[in-house]
Amino acid sequence: MPAKLKVAVLGATGYSGLELTRLLLRHPQVEKPVLLRRANDSGNGAVNLADIFPALSGNGTYPLEPLNWVSLKKKGIQLLFLATPHEVSRALLPEAVAEGFRVIDLSGAWRLKQAQHRAVYGFEDENAATAAELTEKAVYGLPELNSDKIAGATVVANPGCYATTVILALAPLLKAGLADRERGIIADSKSGVSGAGKEPTSRTHFVSVADNLSAYGVFTHRHLGEMAEQLQLTANELTFTPHLLPIPRGILSTIYVYLKRPMQATEVESCYREFYKGRRFVRVFGTPKLPEIQFSLNTNYCDLGFCLAPDGQRLVIVSCEDNLIKGAAGQAVQNMNLMHGWPEEEGLL
Repeated sequence: MPAKLKVAVLGATGYSGLELTRLLLRHPQVEKPVLLRRANDSGNGAVNLADIFPALSGNGTYPLEPLNWVSLKKKGIQLLFLATPHEVSRALLPEAVAEGFRVIDLSGAWRLKQAQHRAVYGFEDENAATAAELTEKAVYGLPELNSDKIAGATVVANPGCYATTVILALAPLLKAGLADRERGIIADSKSGVSGAGKEPTSRTHFVSVADNLSAYGVFTHRHLGEMAEQLQLTANELTFTPHLLPIPRGILSTIYVYLKRPMQATEVESCYREFYKGRRFVRVFGTPKLPEIQFSLNTNYCDLGFCLAPDGQRLVIVSCEDNLIKGAAGQAVQNMNLMHGWPEEEGLL
């Protein structure tokens, strides 16, 4: 039998990193992942991930080893996942590539090509020339749009969770030239609290979230640049408003579009089904059925549905996913499968 892929995960103590670890542990083509912590993290020696997440208890130990490039090479690691904060990934990825590792980065550090969109992160690169080179080299890891580029990539920048729902909802219409961009597109998105990451803030405190619904990051959210770049829209053509739902996980995006000409619902559905034909993880619902968060929870699916107004020109699209799986860890595994020539669904069903 062929040797299994050797991978390492930095950031398994976060929500997305934990989901990624779980997926890799059951993947038939992958050895048990090496779990890493940064050398300057608190604590001496290895820490068992099961002590942090007791749900892992009873199935062996999951030591967290200090990040060390020499050690990773000795272990034969071929692929490194970074489930780390944006600024950490921005600093570490150049080192990883220089050491010869292929990388899938789950942060926003390498998703954006255009400086005006990347400015929201405020990165200060130690080597601007290297950063510019890697920015151009990085492939935006949305398999439904970029599978041919992902296969041979050295650096894959995993998409943001909100961005995935909005891009997949709009790409078929925009590629077909059916959306009236001049009249503007509105994306109203709502996410569970895990989308904000594991570190608690005043906004994600239980008292703030429970029995509440709040908007945030209006006109300034980091995922807006991803949507604009991947859909080739200007900032004036897309209005994106994220909201925080009082649930642990899941995203529902409602997108409002004017069509250039009156259409029938069958035409719209055909546009989506043809665009995503053969794409394993996009489910198109026939009108009038609409996706709900509960349908895609704990799966790698992005569910799409729509309603067309009687005038045939006002279209409402609903897009749902699990923000920790299709919006993060599952999509990372989907990208890994493409990079190694395996079926996209390997280890994800």
